Amino acid sequence: MALAVTMGDPAGIGPELLLAAWSARKQHHLPAFYVLADPAMMRARARLLGVNVPIVECAPEAASDSFDTALPVFALENTAAHGIGAQAPASPAAVVEAIETAVTHIRDRRASGVVTAPITKKSLYEAGFAFPGHTEFLGALSERFWPGAPADPVMMLSGPDLRTVPVTVHIPIADIPAAWTVERICTVARITARDLKERFGISSPRLALAGLNPHAGEGGTIGMEDETVSRKAVAILRAEGIDITGPHPGDTLFHARARKQYDTALCAYHDQALIPVKTIAFDETVNVTLGLPFVRTSPDHGTAFDIAGKGIARPDSLIAAIRLADTLAKGATG
Repeated sequence: MALAVTMGDPAGIGPELLLAAWSARKQHHLPAFYVLADPAMMRARARLLGVNVPIVECAPEAASDSFDTALPVFALENTAAHGIGAQAPASPAAVVEAIETAVTHIRDRRASGVVTAPITKKSLYEAGFAFPGHTEFLGALSERFWPGAPADPVMMLSGPDLRTVPVTVHIPIADIPAAWTVERICTVARITARDLKERFGISSPRLALAGLNPHAGEGGTIGMEDETVSRKAVAILRAEGIDITGPHPGDTLFHARARKQYDTALCAYHDQALIPVKTIAFDETVNVTLGLPFVRTSPDHGTAFDIAGKGIARPDSLIAAIRLADTLAKGATG
């Protein structure tokens, strides 16, 4: 089965990254994938960029046979606006349809996994989208399409030299201390350890928990959360047999020597997790959603409206996302 790849926001760089990834398919030995998109929009973007990418409309089952000679596209019912940039008309119905349809294809065994191109939330919110982002929407779709199956989505940023997981994700900084609970830390750690074993092939995963406060609270002198919450969670997890250490000061957890001591760092909040991994390897890092009954990856960047349509966006992270999704869908990475 081929991978399903969503078009992302058509006003951003997603469509041109898909064209570039297909053009580089042989150079990077990419597996077969098909794009869920408006074919007319994809053809218009190829003409605008002056790239010779034949596009063939086909069912998911035919994607592998077509992939060598043309970019397979599964046509959406909703059309996508052809404008580019932040001021372009939005296409929320098509964006949401692409994501939801990709998940149904996986459920129906028509696709092996999904790679999602970047979306912008603002236009989706204005159209009534009720989720903070891709991750939460995919969790809701999992509960709908796999009733009874566990679906607690956890975001992982996976780079060549560092993996990080934010325990709290798309919430304001002011709300983080209340969300930093023993239950949440334990849930995220269990899912991370399980998926590192089952999908990444790490037989004995090592986790490191970053502290919420500077210096991990410095014994309670800079906030008590790491004494009363973080240490308790670590003790519970270690009693369950999970190899986890911490809480560690966030400012000393990501240098080269420290990274050798763990397989994944669990971080207190979004930026604590994403800044180091993107700084070390922005172009090769992939967003992976753990805790779902299917494989989902995504580039680690956004829609980049400012450079959309200029042909200068680099497809490296999308290519890495496609390669990793294929590897995870087929089995462990080792």
